[in-house]
Amino acid sequence: MKLTGPFSQILTLSGIPLKGAVKDEQLEIITDGGIVTADGKIIKTGSFEKLRNEFPNAEIEEIKGKNVLLPGFIDSHTHICFGGKRAKDFAMRLNGKTYLEIAESGGGIWSSVTNTRNETEEQLFQSTFERAERLIKNGITTIEIKSGYGLSPEHEIKILKVINRVKDQSKATIVPTFLGAHMKPRDFEGTNLEYLQLLVNEVFPIIKSENLAKRIDIFTEKSAFSIEESRAYLQKAKENGFEITVHADQFTPGASVMAVEFGAMSADHLEFSDENDIRALSGSDTVATALPGASIGLGMQYAPARKLLDSGACLAIASDWNPGSAPMGDLLTQASILATFEKLSMAEVLSGITFRSAKALNLTDRGVLEIGKKADFISFPTDDFRDIIYNQGQLKPNQVWKRGVQIS
Repeated sequence: MKLTGPFSQILTLSGIPLKGAVKDEQLEIITDGGIVTADGKIIKTGSFEKLRNEFPNAEIEEIKGKNVLLPGFIDSHTHICFGGKRAKDFAMRLNGKTYLEIAESGGGIWSSVTNTRNETEEQLFQSTFERAERLIKNGITTIEIKSGYGLSPEHEIKILKVINRVKDQSKATIVPTFLGAHMKPRDFEGTNLEYLQLLVNEVFPIIKSENLAKRIDIFTEKSAFSIEESRAYLQKAKENGFEITVHADQFTPGASVMAVEFGAMSADHLEFSDENDIRALSGSDTVATALPGASIGLGMQYAPARKLLDSGACLAIASDWNPGSAPMGDLLTQASILATFEKLSMAEVLSGITFRSAKALNLTDRGVLEIGKKADFISFPTDDFRDIIYNQGQLKPNQVWKRGVQIS
């Protein structure tokens, strides 16, 4: 058993609802606090001095200076297993080229597919592991990683094996997601439905037998797969026992309604969600995940986060770190910028990158500092939690704990 502290402030995020708007006044703040952990779980939080008296035999992990303690951040949507880069795409975008024009010139997702296919498993592992390490230093203790840059049974399985190797060796929790349905590959001669059926027939059985992922994702958009095509694929995913998430409403509305129909864990992107999508998400348990990094990378509107919260939705915020549309990969910076444009409270931002993002991954054992939850927490070198969002990502965590053990 270990007592860690004292901290100037501990924000437990306890008592905040999973859905809807949140005011900063709802935050539970423990001053001069401590946290008791054992066997990777939280035993108790409270006054450091009272905890020291209550647990006299606990090992003391003394924290010096001014520090604020928070639950570890959770990035519920990343594409960090990829080869190559797409700086050329970004330069073209700055010069006014459209997404379609960039793709037609050899850029876009297919460029990343080509680069990723050309890399060995070892090369992909090294780069993905390094990106995960960077996320850990930024306070991310749980990381979702998608496949999707292989776009053939062989290469998608290769990527999933790489992600699982990172899962085995990273100090963070890694959650693999199968996104073979990112787009129909250019070298596949059949229809969209035939490609999706190929994934169902050839990849689903391997994923299940080798336990490579529990989650299935699809990019539902005019440039990828239609709502009708996605519906057929997601039905097969459900029949095979997979959890579902959907790339929804990035350029056109409607996919969030479909995601809710299928009981998806989350609908992600949402830049073009309309009133029907917002109503569907707000009336369901499907998490609405905003990806401000993609809006910044593409120079487009943000997801209607304020409307979603005021309508009663569960809003998560994730980085979408990928080589094309969201190359920054800094969750806290992106979330802070989203807050300024969508007028989100600090409590809403912090909820969106902790326990509400955990819900998007169907994880109920983390994201708040409560008795029995995983002892994943991070500290920032300040005595006022408001400095974290105020500095828009430039104030970085100085310590990161996973299961009660300091890892950074």
